[in-house]
Amino acid sequence: MLIFGSSLAMRRFALGAAALLLSAAAVQAQSGTFSTPFHESAISGAGSNFTSYSSSTDFAFTDSSSADPAVPASPAGGRGGQYDNRGQRPGLRWGFEAGGGFNAPVGNDIPYITWGGNLTIGGGLHLSREFTILGEYQFIADKLPGALVAAGGGDTGNAHINSITFAPVIDLFPNHSTSVYLTGGGGWYHKSTNWNVLVGYDFYGYPVYATARSFSSDQWGASGGLGFSHRLGGVYGDGTMKLFAEARYLWINTPPIGEPNGLGRTKLIPVTFGVRF
Repeated sequence: MLIFGSSLAMRRFALGAAALLLSAAAVQAQSGTFSTPFHESAISGAGSNFTSYSSSTDFAFTDSSSADPAVPASPAGGRGGQYDNRGQRPGLRWGFEAGGGFNAPVGNDIPYITWGGNLTIGGGLHLSREFTILGEYQFIADKLPGALVAAGGGDTGNAHINSITFAPVIDLFPNHSTSVYLTGGGGWYHKSTNWNVLVGYDFYGYPVYATARSFSSDQWGASGGLGFSHRLGGVYGDGTMKLFAEARYLWINTPPIGEPNGLGRTKLIPVTFGVRF
């Protein structure tokens, strides 16, 4: 019995020791799984790669325009988005002019017409910065010399000329605010010559005249001359309005002396001041 009891106690001791050893081994195995040097380096390397990838991805999204050569760089400064209005101005656009001035007779026409005034309006197309085509209406009102008035039996006299002409304008310095241009052309002219007699006075004491004699003719004529212009700046430096002053030589094929309604060819120098757009 003593031997049997000793054997049983030894078995229980052996089983307890084995269980204790197995528990210690299991704990050691678990601790080694998370603390081995190889696994720590793997985790460190993976973490490093993940951080690097994340930062490169963020860079690609935050500065993609500089990375893509097809995307143009944004202009520097606050003025990058502005543009020059003058450079955007089209070459083909409508034009308009209005002006007035005086006329001087020249040559053999001096005995048959004298000084007076003119009024000019016109419109057309600016085909380019250098070349403009205008259609013009001009009214000229000149007096007749005293000798011619007396010979016709009048107290006063005048010559009125209405014309519709074609007039190209060539700007010699289109890129300058002050420029020189050439102009001229031709078209239809109607001239009437009138002798007037005094018939009384109005309520305010001004003389009242009536036409005693008149004749007229229709013919073609031509003119050519030189002018100066000054372009106004506008709000943004893109102004299209110009002030101008010009002088032309005007020749009208009126009937010569000796023919019905003839006082010879009409030759004048109209000087005009005005504005163009």
